This record gives sequence, structure tokens and C-alpha cells, in this order.
Amino acid sequence: MKLLLVEDEELLSKTIAKGLGMLGYAIDCAYDGEEALYLYELNEYDLMILDLNLPKVDGMEVLRRIRRQDEEFRVLILSARNSLEDKVSGLDSGSNDYLTKPFEFRELEARIRSLLRRNFTTRNTRIVCGCLQLDTAAKKSICCGQEIELTRKEYALFEYLMVHAGKMVSAEELIEHAWDSEADLFSNSFRFHIHSLRKKLDAAGAVGYIVNQRGHGYRLECPKEVQP
Repeated sequence: MKLLLVEDEELLSKTIAKGLGMLGYAIDCAYDGEEALYLYELNEYDLMILDLNLPKVDGMEVLRRIRRQDEEFRVLILSARNSLEDKVSGLDSGSNDYLTKPFEFRELEARIRSLLRRNFTTRNTRIVCGCLQLDTAAKKSICCGQEIELTRKEYALFEYLMVHAGKMVSAEELIEHAWDSEADLFSNSFRFHIHSLRKKLDAAGAVGYIVNQRGHGYRLECPKEVQP
């Protein structure tokens, strides 16, 4: 999943981005409201973490402009503005959640997971496809009851394919959601990781689950007759 972190305090931004990156998220960082709106228009994100006290364009104005275009996009406000009035204003303006500073990183992580699950076809933390299971809370990939050891990039690709199981997903879309915007889309990194993921799934017992259709992309097929 790809997130846009909008935070003008550079040290805090780098700390949050590093922590979320270690969990497998692809993170782009914006340090003012103007840059946030630019990146939002340029890229496709699954969620935005938005500070309110921003240079150039205030965070509330960023939220209002986004809501005029998209009512579904997930926005989590992360702000030092901690009064009841601020929280009510943020939620009424269209944020999906509001977390005040200082905060515990584990709570931020949990709130992100909760918001992202709202994009899934199920609100459960467990997604099932044939003999495959994905536990989005524990970040575990399971096949036939046994955990599959995946790298962060492999997990990001696997999660996106599981969420969109049965649908053809282009390589560009997979790269967009598993790598940050500075990634080289013409490198061999994507092909290496998708090949490694397919190899691990095959070895675990999910043989042929990832189907590649040249020129169209990749699809995770879920055999109906197979039970996890």
C-alpha cells in the first residue's frame, strides 16, 4: 500500500516514514500543503496522513480541496491541535480519523490498518484466496496453515494482489502501490520481486495462483474447490 505523509517537521516525518516503511508501506513525503496537493494530483495513494499546521497551504484547506474532488480517499489527520473543537472540525471537514500529537506509533499503525481495511471487500483482517490467507493486522502470509516468509516488497505485492484477487492488475499499478514515487519503473526490481513471490507461493503449495497475461498484467486466481 502507498501512503502520502504530509508533515512539515522533517525529523518527525523521516521517523514516521522509516517506521511505516519497515512495515512494508511505500511512503511519499510532503513538507507543506502545496507539495501535498501536487503529489496527490500526480500519484495514486491509498491513504494520506495529514498534519494541519502546514506552510503555504493549511492542512484543513488541503483536506477541503481533496474532498471537493474525492469523497472516498482516506485521510488521517495527525496534528498537535488537540482541542475538541479542532477534532470536530477535522472530522466534519471530511477526515476519516483524527490522532493527536504526541502519539504512540503502534496506535498510528493500527489506525492506518483500520482505515485501509475499509477499502477491502471485507472488514476482517483476514483475506482468503483458495489455500492462501493474508492476516493484514499481523502482516502474515499463510499457505495451507504454514506461514510464508516474504520480504517487505514481496509482502506489499502479495497484499495488493490478495485485496484485488480475481482482477487483472497491471505491472504499473503494482509498482505504484508497492514502491515510492522515486522508484525507477524501468528497473528489474519489480520483475525480480514478482518472480520471487511466485516462486515462494508455488513452493508453499499455491501453484499457479499468480497468472501473468502479457500486455495486461497479473491476476491472483482463487480456486473455489480449494479450502484453506
